[in-house]
Amino acid sequence: MAYKITDDCTACGTCIDECPVEAISEGEIYVIDPDICTDCGSCADVCPVDAIEPV
Repeated sequence: MAYKITDDCTACGTCIDECPVEAISEGEIYVIDPDICTDCGSCADVCPVDAIEPV
């Protein structure tokens, strides 16, 4: 199971450096590639607006 970034994302960039497999892409709202995501939860742990949740 992967994580996804919701519309609450503020594109602050905090999560992108936390991903050990570089599954997060920048944009107006960041996106997690579910094929690369290893379900570690590191991104969700650091998101200041709780915009990352398990799928």
